Amino acid sequence: MKKLILASALSLCSFGAVAEVAVIVNPGNANALDAETIKKIYLGKAKSFDNGNKVNPATQNGTAIADEFNSKVVGKSSSQLNAYWSKLVFTGKGTPPEKFDSDQAVIDFVAANGDSIGYIDSNKATNKVKVIATF
Repeated sequence: MKKLILASALSLCSFGAVAEVAVIVNPGNANALDAETIKKIYLGKAKSFDNGNKVNPATQNGTAIADEFNSKVVGKSSSQLNAYWSKLVFTGKGTPPEKFDSDQAVIDFVAANGDSIGYIDSNKATNKVKVIATF
């Protein structure tokens, strides 16, 4: 009986495990980005990489990894971030990152666009993209 209770408790804990977020860029991108710069990109406050190239951010729409990224990196909940971007769009002061529905869609976008940045579950990273930070 004790073993059954322990096994049940362990399985419940594993469902609460949080994925590690990997911030990715195109493999040809040599720019180094710190956490504060990544945050500024996703808030529309930084619009280019250090080399002057325009940055094209990709985000995920309604995924658990998006919630993790928004909380850990941007410091807002997904609903707060959506409200933030709605206000900027309404006032003409910004364009939100392009939204995708999966890690694979973000990987494909970043791999095809040299000026892009995105985030995925770190377990999904492939050699098609370069991981520049994990959170």
